[in-house]
Amino acid sequence: MSEGADVSVESDETGPIDYLVVEFPAGSRITGQGLLLLVDLVDRGIIRILDLTFVRKNRDGTVDGVELSELTGDGGVDLAVFEGVSSGLIGQDDIDEASAILEPDSAAGILVYENVWAAPFAAALRRSGGRLVANGRIPVHEVLASLDVAESRA
Repeated sequence: MSEGADVSVESDETGPIDYLVVEFPAGSRITGQGLLLLVDLVDRGIIRILDLTFVRKNRDGTVDGVELSELTGDGGVDLAVFEGVSSGLIGQDDIDEASAILEPDSAAGILVYENVWAAPFAAALRRSGGRLVANGRIPVHEVLASLDVAESRA
């Protein structure tokens, strides 16, 4: 992963852009395993990180930015690989919105990424006049619950 995000890609060849906010409640132990997998996704060309920001919500509700060097881990991840990963897509409004859903005394990572794997498909659809009119995610726990219900009926 190179330092900083290269956002100079032609818009016609850009894959879908997603974001996620991952909360680490008080007492959580950040091991770095998720970060290792994130690096692997980038190295394999599946995603491209556009922005990555870490915040901490204090007990009094105030929010502070967290430097990568402040994150605890098991020592197995070189967090320096994430230094400078910022396209400017995450603004203070986004941080405030994400922080509003966090529990006090927790930390969170806010990630914006391009789905590089889908770029050729998305570009082909755009070239043929297609346009995305809706998208979303189905939470895993809902899928599992639906499968359990379907299985119990069988």
